[in-house]
Amino acid sequence: MTYVVPAPETVSLPVIGSADRFPVHRVYCVGRNYEAHAKEMGFTGREPPFFFLKPADAVVAVPAGSIGEIDYPPLTKDLHHEIELVVAIGRGGRNIAVADAARHIYGYAVGLDMTRRDLQSEMKKQGRPWCIGKAFDQSAPIGPITPMARCGELTAGAITLTVNDAPRQASDVSKLIWSVNEVIAHLSAAWDLAPGDLIMTGTPEGVAAVARGDRMHGEIAGLGALDVRVR
Repeated sequence: MTYVVPAPETVSLPVIGSADRFPVHRVYCVGRNYEAHAKEMGFTGREPPFFFLKPADAVVAVPAGSIGEIDYPPLTKDLHHEIELVVAIGRGGRNIAVADAARHIYGYAVGLDMTRRDLQSEMKKQGRPWCIGKAFDQSAPIGPITPMARCGELTAGAITLTVNDAPRQASDVSKLIWSVNEVIAHLSAAWDLAPGDLIMTGTPEGVAAVARGDRMHGEIAGLGALDVRVR
Protein backbone atom coordinates (compact mmCIF):
# COMPACT_ATOMS: atom_id res chain seq x y z
CA MET A 1 0.00 0.00 0.00
CA THR A 2 1.16 3.53 -0.79
CA TYR A 3 0.06 6.82 0.75
CA VAL A 4 -0.35 10.31 -0.66
CA VAL A 5 1.84 11.71 2.15
CA PRO A 6 4.53 9.97 4.20
CA ALA A 7 2.97 7.69 6.83
CA PRO A 8 3.93 8.59 10.41
CA GLU A 9 6.25 6.28 12.26
CA THR A 10 4.82 4.14 15.05
CA VAL A 11 5.61 5.65 18.44
CA SER A 12 7.00 3.01 20.79
CA LEU A 13 8.61 2.53 24.19
CA PRO A 14 11.46 0.23 25.23
CA VAL A 15 10.62 -2.78 27.39
CA ILE A 16 12.79 -3.91 30.29
CA GLY A 17 14.26 -7.34 29.61
CA SER A 18 13.29 -7.43 25.93
CA ALA A 19 14.64 -6.25 22.61
CA ASP A 20 11.06 -5.78 21.41
CA ARG A 21 9.23 -2.49 21.92
CA PHE A 22 5.74 -1.50 23.04
CA PRO A 23 3.79 0.31 20.28
CA VAL A 24 1.73 3.25 21.53
CA HIS A 25 -1.91 3.44 20.41
CA ARG A 26 -3.61 6.08 22.59
CA VAL A 27 -2.57 7.97 25.72
CA TYR A 28 -5.35 8.39 28.29
CA CYS A 29 -4.83 10.61 31.32
CA VAL A 30 -6.74 10.71 34.61
CA GLY A 31 -7.36 14.11 36.18
CA ARG A 32 -7.02 14.87 39.91
CA ASN A 33 -6.52 11.29 41.11
CA TYR A 34 -4.64 12.05 44.35
CA GLU A 35 -6.61 13.82 47.07
CA ALA A 36 -3.80 16.15 48.14
CA HIS A 37 -3.22 17.25 44.54
CA ALA A 38 -6.95 17.78 44.01
CA LYS A 39 -6.94 20.06 47.07
CA GLU A 40 -3.92 22.05 45.88
CA MET A 41 -5.81 22.61 42.61
CA GLY A 42 -8.85 23.87 44.53
CA PHE A 43 -10.99 20.71 44.65
CA THR A 44 -11.90 18.23 47.39
CA GLY A 45 -13.41 14.79 47.79
CA ARG A 46 -13.62 11.65 45.68
CA GLU A 47 -15.24 13.01 42.54
CA PRO A 48 -16.08 10.67 39.65
CA PRO A 49 -12.97 10.08 37.53
CA PHE A 50 -12.54 12.20 34.41
CA PHE A 51 -10.18 11.79 31.51
CA PHE A 52 -8.35 13.64 28.77
CA LEU A 53 -6.06 12.40 26.02
CA LYS A 54 -2.66 13.19 24.62
CA PRO A 55 -1.66 12.25 21.07
CA ALA A 56 0.61 9.24 20.76
CA ASP A 57 3.34 11.39 19.24
CA ALA A 58 3.43 13.55 22.40
CA VAL A 59 5.32 10.62 23.96
CA VAL A 60 9.07 11.03 24.35
CA ALA A 61 10.63 7.61 24.93
CA VAL A 62 13.46 7.72 27.48
CA PRO A 63 15.57 4.54 27.61
CA ALA A 64 16.79 3.19 30.94
CA GLY A 65 19.91 4.92 32.20
CA SER A 66 19.64 7.87 29.82
CA ILE A 67 18.55 11.49 30.19
CA GLY A 68 15.67 12.46 27.95
CA GLU A 69 15.37 15.98 26.63
CA ILE A 70 12.29 18.07 25.90
CA ASP A 71 12.04 21.58 24.52
CA TYR A 72 10.47 24.33 26.61
CA PRO A 73 7.17 24.65 24.70
CA PRO A 74 5.92 27.83 23.05
CA LEU A 75 3.08 30.08 24.29
CA THR A 76 3.67 29.41 27.99
CA LYS A 77 5.50 31.00 30.90
CA ASP A 78 4.38 28.37 33.42
CA LEU A 79 5.44 24.83 32.45
CA HIS A 80 4.64 22.37 35.25
CA HIS A 81 5.86 18.85 36.01
CA GLU A 82 3.46 16.06 37.02
CA ILE A 83 5.03 12.69 37.89
CA GLU A 84 2.72 9.74 37.18
CA LEU A 85 2.44 5.96 37.16
CA VAL A 86 1.84 4.88 33.56
CA VAL A 87 -0.08 1.68 32.87
CA ALA A 88 0.50 -0.13 29.56
CA ILE A 89 -2.47 -2.12 28.24
CA GLY A 90 -1.66 -5.47 26.66
CA ARG A 91 -5.15 -6.83 26.18
CA GLY A 92 -8.06 -4.72 25.00
CA GLY A 93 -11.71 -4.81 25.90
CA ARG A 94 -14.93 -2.97 26.65
CA ASN A 95 -16.82 -2.77 29.96
CA ILE A 96 -14.00 -4.49 31.82
CA ALA A 97 -14.90 -5.42 35.39
CA VAL A 98 -12.69 -4.10 38.18
CA ALA A 99 -11.98 -7.69 39.26
CA ASP A 100 -10.74 -8.55 35.76
CA ALA A 101 -8.81 -5.35 35.02
CA ALA A 102 -5.35 -6.57 36.03
CA ARG A 103 -5.52 -9.27 33.34
CA HIS A 104 -5.47 -6.46 30.74
CA ILE A 105 -2.25 -4.86 32.01
CA TYR A 106 1.00 -5.55 30.16
CA GLY A 107 3.22 -3.47 32.42
CA TYR A 108 4.06 -0.16 34.05
CA ALA A 109 6.34 2.83 33.51
CA VAL A 110 7.31 6.16 35.05
CA GLY A 111 5.98 9.15 33.14
CA LEU A 112 5.65 12.93 33.23
CA ASP A 113 2.47 14.76 32.28
CA MET A 114 3.98 18.13 31.35
CA THR A 115 1.43 20.93 31.56
CA ARG A 116 1.26 24.48 30.25
CA ARG A 117 -0.50 25.56 33.44
CA ASP A 118 -1.20 29.14 32.42
CA LEU A 119 -2.89 28.03 29.20
CA GLN A 120 -4.83 25.29 30.98
CA SER A 121 -6.03 27.76 33.62
CA GLU A 122 -7.17 30.26 31.00
CA MET A 123 -9.14 27.60 29.14
CA LYS A 124 -10.80 26.54 32.40
CA LYS A 125 -11.87 30.12 33.07
CA GLN A 126 -13.43 30.32 29.62
CA GLY A 127 -15.11 26.92 29.91
CA ARG A 128 -13.19 25.66 26.88
CA PRO A 129 -11.30 22.38 26.33
CA TRP A 130 -7.76 22.54 27.69
CA CYS A 131 -5.97 20.40 25.10
CA ILE A 132 -3.59 23.31 24.50
CA GLY A 133 -2.42 23.00 28.10
CA LYS A 134 -1.97 19.23 28.09
CA ALA A 135 -1.68 17.71 24.62
CA PHE A 136 1.24 19.62 23.13
CA ASP A 137 4.41 18.22 21.52
CA GLN A 138 6.79 16.35 23.87
CA SER A 139 4.30 16.63 26.76
CA ALA A 140 4.62 12.97 27.82
CA PRO A 141 8.20 11.83 28.53
CA ILE A 142 7.97 8.17 29.58
CA GLY A 143 10.59 5.67 30.67
CA PRO A 144 10.83 1.99 29.71
CA ILE A 145 7.96 -0.36 30.46
CA THR A 146 8.48 -3.00 33.13
CA PRO A 147 6.26 -6.01 32.30
CA MET A 148 3.85 -7.01 35.05
CA ALA A 149 5.21 -10.54 34.67
CA ARG A 150 8.49 -9.12 35.96
CA CYS A 151 7.33 -6.75 38.72
CA GLY A 152 3.91 -8.09 39.72
CA GLU A 153 0.72 -6.06 40.05
CA LEU A 154 1.63 -2.61 41.31
CA THR A 155 -0.84 -1.30 43.90
CA ALA A 156 1.54 0.55 46.23
CA GLY A 157 4.99 2.09 46.23
CA ALA A 158 6.68 5.45 46.68
CA ILE A 159 6.31 7.93 43.81
CA THR A 160 8.72 10.88 43.91
CA LEU A 161 10.10 13.70 41.80
CA THR A 162 13.05 16.01 42.32
CA VAL A 163 14.07 19.02 40.23
CA ASN A 164 17.79 19.77 40.23
CA ASP A 165 18.03 17.35 43.20
CA ALA A 166 15.52 19.37 45.26
CA PRO A 167 12.40 17.42 46.39
CA ARG A 168 9.16 18.46 44.71
CA GLN A 169 6.63 15.60 44.72
CA ALA A 170 6.40 12.65 47.12
CA SER A 171 3.52 10.27 47.75
CA ASP A 172 2.56 6.62 47.33
CA VAL A 173 0.68 4.87 44.53
CA SER A 174 -1.61 3.41 47.18
CA LYS A 175 -3.04 6.92 47.62
CA LEU A 176 -4.67 6.97 44.20
CA ILE A 177 -8.30 8.03 44.68
CA TRP A 178 -9.33 5.65 41.92
CA SER A 179 -7.12 2.56 41.77
CA VAL A 180 -5.55 1.39 38.53
CA ASN A 181 -8.14 -1.37 38.19
CA GLU A 182 -11.01 1.06 38.81
CA VAL A 183 -9.58 3.45 36.24
CA ILE A 184 -9.41 0.66 33.65
CA ALA A 185 -13.03 -0.25 34.37
CA HIS A 186 -14.21 3.37 34.01
CA LEU A 187 -12.19 3.97 30.84
CA SER A 188 -13.41 0.79 29.17
CA ALA A 189 -17.02 1.85 29.74
CA ALA A 190 -16.40 4.92 27.58
CA TRP A 191 -13.85 3.66 25.03
CA ASP A 192 -12.76 0.32 23.65
CA LEU A 193 -9.35 -0.17 25.22
CA ALA A 194 -6.78 -1.65 22.85
CA PRO A 195 -3.35 -3.24 23.11
CA GLY A 196 -0.85 -0.39 22.99
CA ASP A 197 -2.93 2.03 25.04
CA LEU A 198 -1.20 3.93 27.84
CA ILE A 199 -2.96 5.26 30.94
CA MET A 200 -1.35 8.08 32.91
CA THR A 201 -2.99 7.57 36.29
CA GLY A 202 -2.68 11.00 37.91
CA THR A 203 -0.14 12.99 39.87
CA PRO A 204 0.37 13.62 43.60
CA GLU A 205 0.72 17.03 45.24
CA GLY A 206 3.73 19.26 44.74
CA VAL A 207 3.34 20.22 41.08
CA ALA A 208 5.35 23.32 40.21
CA ALA A 209 7.09 25.12 37.39
CA VAL A 210 10.32 24.19 35.64
CA ALA A 211 12.63 26.33 33.54
CA ARG A 212 15.08 25.77 30.73
CA GLY A 213 18.06 23.79 31.99
CA ASP A 214 16.16 22.11 34.84
CA ARG A 215 16.58 18.37 35.29
CA MET A 216 13.68 16.29 36.59
CA HIS A 217 14.30 12.95 38.27
CA GLY A 218 11.26 10.77 38.89
CA GLU A 219 11.05 7.38 40.58
CA ILE A 220 8.37 4.83 41.38
CA ALA A 221 9.30 1.94 43.65
CA GLY A 222 9.83 -1.20 41.61
CA LEU A 223 10.07 0.61 38.28
CA GLY A 224 13.32 2.52 38.41
CA ALA A 225 13.89 6.14 37.42
CA LEU A 226 13.06 8.67 34.73
CA ASP A 227 15.44 11.57 34.04
CA VAL A 228 14.40 14.44 31.79
CA ARG A 229 16.08 17.79 31.09
CA VAL A 230 14.28 20.86 29.74
CA ARG A 231 16.11 22.49 26.82
